[in-house]
Amino acid sequence: MVQEAKYQAVKNYVDHPERNKLRIAVNFGVTPRTVNRWIANYRKHGKSAFIHGNTTLEPDCKISDEIRKNVVSLYQGDIYKGSNFAHFTELLDQYEGIHISEQSVRNILHAAGIHPPKMWRSTRKHLRQEEKQREKVQAGNKSTADITVLAEKNKVAPEDGHSLRERCKYFGELIQMDASSYEWFGGIVTNLHVSIDDSLGRITGAYFDKEETLFGYYNVLKQILLRYGIPAKFLTDRRTVFEYTRKGEQDIEKDTFTQFSYACKQLGIEIETTSVPEAKGRVERLNQTLQSRLPIIFRREGITDIDSANEFLSSHIDELFNDKFSMPVNHTKSVFEKQIGGKEIDEATVNLICSTLCSRVLIGQCIRFNKKMYKLIDENGVQQNYADHTKVTVIHTFDNQLYASINDARMLKLEEIPVNAEKSMTFDADYEAPKPRKVTIPPMNHPWRYSEFEKHAKSQRHRIEMELQKEDMFLDHLQENVSAGYMVMGHRVA
Repeated sequence: MVQEAKYQAVKNYVDHPERNKLRIAVNFGVTPRTVNRWIANYRKHGKSAFIHGNTTLEPDCKISDEIRKNVVSLYQGDIYKGSNFAHFTELLDQYEGIHISEQSVRNILHAAGIHPPKMWRSTRKHLRQEEKQREKVQAGNKSTADITVLAEKNKVAPEDGHSLRERCKYFGELIQMDASSYEWFGGIVTNLHVSIDDSLGRITGAYFDKEETLFGYYNVLKQILLRYGIPAKFLTDRRTVFEYTRKGEQDIEKDTFTQFSYACKQLGIEIETTSVPEAKGRVERLNQTLQSRLPIIFRREGITDIDSANEFLSSHIDELFNDKFSMPVNHTKSVFEKQIGGKEIDEATVNLICSTLCSRVLIGQCIRFNKKMYKLIDENGVQQNYADHTKVTVIHTFDNQLYASINDARMLKLEEIPVNAEKSMTFDADYEAPKPRKVTIPPMNHPWRYSEFEKHAKSQRHRIEMELQKEDMFLDHLQENVSAGYMVMGHRVA
């Protein structure tokens, strides 16, 4: 200790006056006048002159043992277990009334042998080296081998390197989207669909669903459109909803990538897909942050179902993430478009844009959709009849409304035909013939033209590949039949 060194230096000088006083001043970096004061205090008070007055006192800011034990027990409990230390510090201040710094929390938990759930690689390596050193000391072998790491061993191939990419300049220039499968609440695995702006690092939409679905991404798109406007570009991965639902899926209704991309085409949003997670690192890092924070919040709030989680997330996303981690909205210029076709974006328009399109054929003046039968009615509620085998485009809107486009020229409403009548005109005295009622039908415009949708679908890369695979399979099957003698020159043998 410095105090002990000062005491020994002054004591030696007093015991041996022939020694140089200036040497003491040089060694401790003080003036000769300070050394004279030390000598005078030593002669008057002895060794006690070098003992600080607060040596035996505890500082007023010291954290009590009771609080330390409480912090450790809370972290090891069921509610806060697994949270990162920074978030745990915020939770202690918000819910438990324990107001201490993050570093104090780290020191308390580290002293109790508790380490962060996600440590730096260097920290984990350092802890392993300490553990090996303790094992060697316990085994009686105190010698440690020098570890030399060559620089060449840390090199990676150029194609494996992913350097830091600068953020986009404007708010709304690029939105990264992804879904994270995790046990968010209730001990069940659900999928959080989320989008984040590349410029500000701001969450623009988030929605829970049981699986990674088109409906989940439509919810995120709806939140973006109603809250901010139309972005310029989406960056997503090449899995599930943004490529196909099942390998080789031919049903256009279940081809979720084509449906989502067609909705974006109507809005003028460009879609870019990538199979490299590092290319959309901002949303990947966001998933890790939310996985370490949201489950603890949901446990603390007692949220165990999807509906409650979505309701809580929609009203607290700014408080939970944007206010802490993102830049303010006015930090840079926004390039979100606020209008669609010269009109302000409203919920009714968004519900029509976020639709699923498919083709059906009229049989017996009705069509079959989702295992139910429907008839066509106009805006006055009167059934409209067309010839059998007429091609109909079914529009399933985001708010579960069903419309039909006939020959890309007229829009009608689909009304379900019940399996059994509600009342009998023969046996029920209170029977009344149903009266036509007026319904609201959206105008016939470009998004509902199936010819445009079909053209867009055929331009999708994965659907082109599926058609080629289908053609190859047909040719292979034809060749097998010819080789087996079942077909000759393309005709079946009689």
